[in-house]
Amino acid sequence: MRMAVASARPERHWFFDEPVSRGCYRRRMGLYRYLRPLAFRLDPERAHRATIAALKFAPMRPHRPFAPSLTTSVAGLGFASPVGLAAGFDKDAEVPDQMLRLGFGFVEIGTVTPRAQAGNPRPRLFRLAEDGGVINRLGFNNGGQPAAFQRLQGIHRRGPVGVNVGANKDSPDRVADYVAGVRSMTAVADYLTVNISSPNTPGLRGLQDAGALDELLSAIREARLVGGPPVFLKVAPDLAGGDPERIVRGAVDNNIDALIVSNTTVTRPPLQSRFAAETGGLSGAPLKPLALEALRGFRSAAGGAIPLIGAGGIATADDAWERIRAGASLVQLYSAMIYQGPRIALRITDGLARRVEQAGFANIAEAVGTEKR
Repeated sequence: MRMAVASARPERHWFFDEPVSRGCYRRRMGLYRYLRPLAFRLDPERAHRATIAALKFAPMRPHRPFAPSLTTSVAGLGFASPVGLAAGFDKDAEVPDQMLRLGFGFVEIGTVTPRAQAGNPRPRLFRLAEDGGVINRLGFNNGGQPAAFQRLQGIHRRGPVGVNVGANKDSPDRVADYVAGVRSMTAVADYLTVNISSPNTPGLRGLQDAGALDELLSAIREARLVGGPPVFLKVAPDLAGGDPERIVRGAVDNNIDALIVSNTTVTRPPLQSRFAAETGGLSGAPLKPLALEALRGFRSAAGGAIPLIGAGGIATADDAWERIRAGASLVQLYSAMIYQGPRIALRITDGLARRVEQAGFANIAEAVGTEKR
């Protein structure tokens, strides 16, 4: 029996009405050029924690309003901008409002697991500066869903905040962990993402296999509340022929509301960095071609039956525009922010607004899937 889910929830929109002068915006953009060398002297994980700490206490005003042409809707949720922050940056829901103030149209926190866990041994995060990439083998390090739940209860939402849920490494029943995550985080999530595509928890990607995926999605369908938040599924780029069609079919049959394409890759294109041989998931610029092709494959498989969200290697407005024209209704980024600074989202949204106008579209939603191959 199929449940009526996201359609029962009224559509929500967020807009900003406290503009910041463009001159101030430019000054803030230039500051990162001076801060980055200092941050890069630190171990990547220590630098990340320092960034989160600074964001908690930094005085911020909301950014200027987004261009009206960038408003869009996915799964009953309204987005003032299609440019979002991917999961992985704010694992424990410590700074979602701050990231929205910096110009992201939506923020995805997590991955959070039912119980807190330390993740894999350090070092486990590597900057590939020569390649514009990152390798991580963090292993879902987080403080657990109860702690994230408490933080999300207290935030002022300036845009949609999604919650990315995963399974504990030592869980005897990973399907039960995902069901627990969907149930426990529903009350504080504008959408939920089921993350079965991280390569850093042994065996997790096996949940993308045919029988395992059907079992998982069926269990999640039964666990959802009518009128609850939309549920997205995040998939890997490292798939075999026929996998996109099978995954799309399972997602549609089980009322999944969108697919995020894609997570990090375990493959290794030619890389220059001395960290190239480190194990873990590769993200950033080297992931771009693979993630783009994966999106195109899922667009072909879906045929418009389910919305797609593009992620992986997005660093510029051209990258975001390419994903949108290839079929993505929304885009997400994280790794590029390490190299370009936190105001990257505003640079990309400005560029997208110009491209919408130049293409003669009234709204960015009209550009989705217009790529001709």
